[in-house]
Amino acid sequence: MGHGLRHPADLVAWRRWHESRHPVRGAARAARARLRPPAEEVLDLLSPGDDADLLVAVEATHSSVHHAVVAALDHLEPGRTAVVAPHGWQPPHAYAGHGRRTLTVDQLPWATAPHAVLAAGHYTAIGAAAFALAEDRGAPFLVAQHGALTPFAPPLPRAAHLLAWTGADGAFWTHGRQDVEVTVTGSQLLWAAATAGASPSSSGSAAPLTYLGQGHAAEIPRARLAVAALVTCRDHGAAYRPHPSERDVTSRAVLAAYRRAGITVDTSAVPLVELEAPIVSVFSTGVLEAAARGRDAWVDFPHPPAWLGEFWERYAMHRLGTPPTPAPDRPTHQPARRIAEVLTEAAS
Repeated sequence: MGHGLRHPADLVAWRRWHESRHPVRGAARAARARLRPPAEEVLDLLSPGDDADLLVAVEATHSSVHHAVVAALDHLEPGRTAVVAPHGWQPPHAYAGHGRRTLTVDQLPWATAPHAVLAAGHYTAIGAAAFALAEDRGAPFLVAQHGALTPFAPPLPRAAHLLAWTGADGAFWTHGRQDVEVTVTGSQLLWAAATAGASPSSSGSAAPLTYLGQGHAAEIPRARLAVAALVTCRDHGAAYRPHPSERDVTSRAVLAAYRRAGITVDTSAVPLVELEAPIVSVFSTGVLEAAARGRDAWVDFPHPPAWLGEFWERYAMHRLGTPPTPAPDRPTHQPARRIAEVLTEAAS
């Protein structure tokens, strides 16, 4: 059984693996690039002025990145905090008065001079630009963990300061590395789930089991994921809730097959935090979110690979047919506030 990442420090090797898991998507992108060279990626820099010495990089607009980095903005001083984000991104109210400049990723190092940078990694265009800026300025680069970690997670940047959910996650992500500092802050995502109006457990309720789909996941062959979901939904009368990424041709074909098999496909788009049903999944962070809310939640997968069993153990996820997954430990201090404190300290 492995003790850390498959690619602990090599981002190029990780990207090569990631592309290999989506060959159709990669081929389509390559064909488009041959027909029309891709436009240089642009981003927005929101800044209060020349006094900004903190930079927060918002690599994407989905919930996990919001909780990992955007939530910290509420606990930082807007007058000293700049934000780099996808073009058109709308900031929290306290940052609405910031000046906005649209730049290419290559222009970022000349546009701001932070003393510390917060991001969710350096594997996206915005994250890579923020990391290049930090290196250029000699500024600390802090990485806030935004999801549960499998061995296939992207590696941390060199000399990064990791803000981890737990000590176990910190040890896992930095295994084999001596250049990364770790501070345990807890998970804002799970903190928010626990405080979003915890509802009573669904034990004994009439709500049907809901299977959180992960057909988009690169870690396990898609055919195995599809069959596992089919069997669990059929055997336990569960409804299948597709992941938002399950929109491609293959995903649509799989969902049609589920419907033909008599399985309910839930496309209601009710936010996960509002879902009242008990849930099951393979390794979705949603299992932990549900458990944090006091909902019944399990994992399930036939003949799990060794790394998946280790993952379930690290997060105390319980298999279907056993008692539900317990609520994750709640840190003493709100993680977003703690992340903001560590970032501010790093800039001094």
